[in-house]
Amino acid sequence: MKRSLNTVLALIALSGSALAMGYSPQPEESELAVDSKVVAHRQGCGSRQLQDQNKNFDNCLQQQTYIDVVFVLDTTGSMGGLIEGAKQKIWAIANQISQAQQTPVIRFGLVGYRDRGDEYVTTMTALTEDIDTVYADLMNYQARGGGDTPESVNEALYAAVERFDWTQQEGSLKLIYLVGDAPPKMGYQDDVKYQASCRMAYEQGININTIQCGSLNGTKEIWQEIAQLANGAYAAIQQNGGVVAISTPYDEQLAMLDAGISKTMLDYGEADMFAYQDAKRERASRISSKAAPEAAADRAVYNSSVAGLRNMLGKQELVDDITNGVISFDEVRKEQLPEELQSLTTEELKEEVDRRQSKRADLSKTIKELAAKRTAYLLANQPSAAKDGFDQKVLAALIEQGARVGIQFNAGETQSETKGESKEETKDQPIEPKDG
Repeated sequence: MKRSLNTVLALIALSGSALAMGYSPQPEESELAVDSKVVAHRQGCGSRQLQDQNKNFDNCLQQQTYIDVVFVLDTTGSMGGLIEGAKQKIWAIANQISQAQQTPVIRFGLVGYRDRGDEYVTTMTALTEDIDTVYADLMNYQARGGGDTPESVNEALYAAVERFDWTQQEGSLKLIYLVGDAPPKMGYQDDVKYQASCRMAYEQGININTIQCGSLNGTKEIWQEIAQLANGAYAAIQQNGGVVAISTPYDEQLAMLDAGISKTMLDYGEADMFAYQDAKRERASRISSKAAPEAAADRAVYNSSVAGLRNMLGKQELVDDITNGVISFDEVRKEQLPEELQSLTTEELKEEVDRRQSKRADLSKTIKELAAKRTAYLLANQPSAAKDGFDQKVLAALIEQGARVGIQFNAGETQSETKGESKEETKDQPIEPKDG
C-alpha cells in the first residue's frame, strides 16, 4: 500500500568554526590508534558473521554508504524559534537517516552564522558520527545579533562547502541545509560569493537545500537560486520554524533506559582512549540531564539503532566488542582495563562482561518495544500543521535526494508529492522577522 509522503515523513521522524570561533574537530581514528576491526564494527563491517565469512574489512569499509549532513543556521536575533526547534528535532532527523536500508555511516556537522561586527561571523562543528558532540554545540546556540537584515550567508556557505571533510565514497549522500530569514550581504569585497560556493558544491556532489524562515523581501529569490545551482530543494516555513514537539507517555522511560545502558559500558584502551571516552561519557551525561524529554527519547531510539552504535559506544567499548567477536579476552591487556577491574582473573572478567551484556540486551529489547508504541502514539496525535515544520522539510529533501543515489528508507513506498501540495508553500502565512 502506498502512503503519502507526509505520512511517511511523520512516521519516520516521530519514531524515531578556520572560522571566527569555536572550531574544534574531533580526534581522528589514527590519532587514537583505534584497532581497524573496532572501526569496522562501529561502521557495520565488523560483525562476527563477516569475520566467519573471511571478508575483508577494508573492502567492506570502501563499500560503506555515508550520509553527511551539515546544517548552516542563521543564529541572529530573529531566529530563536527555529534554533529551539532544531534542538528538539535533531535526534528525530538522525532517526530518519538511520532507517536507510543500507545502514549508513551518519555524520552531522554545524555552521552557525551571523554578520561582521557580531560576536562571531561563523562557528563550526566538524562532521562527526558523534551526534552528542553536535547536539552539545547546538544547545549552546543562542539567537543574538544581526539588526541590519542581510547576514554573512556567503561566508557561512563557503565554510560549509570547503571547510568540512566530506566523504569521497561513491554512492554516498552529501547534504547542506541552509536555514535563515535574510539574504546575503553582497558588499564584502573579500567574500566568496554564494554563486561560486554553489558551483564548488555541485562539482563535489554536495546538494544545497535552502529553508527560508518567514517572508522577508529579497530572501526567497536568492534561496531558490542557491538550491537550483546546487541541485537542492527550496522550502518556506514559518518564522518560528513550525516545529511541533509532542510529549508521550513513553519519553521519560526511554530516557531512563538509555541511561541504564550507559551504566553497562566498559571502556578499554590506552590513556588517550580513556580520555576520549571519559569526555564522551561526561558530554552524554550533560545531554541527558538538560535535553527536553521528547529529544531525550529520540536520542534513546537513535542510540538503539545499528547506525547509532558509534554515537552510543564511542570508539572502544569492551562489552560490545567482545560480544560481537571484534576482539578476544586474550587481546586485552590488564593495563588497558579500568583500574578497578585490573585485578580480575580472566574468568572473573568474562563473568563481568556477560553480566553487563545480559543487562544491556534486556534494556535494548525494552527500548525497541517502547519505541514502537511511541511511534504509534505520535502518529495518532500528529497535528496537520506539523508537516510544514523545519524537520519535515529536512526529511522531504533527504528522501527525494537519497533516492537519486539509490538510498532508500525503510518506511514503505513514498510519493514525491501529495495531491494539492506545493514544494514552496506552507499552509500558515510566514511571520515577518522583527530584528536581525
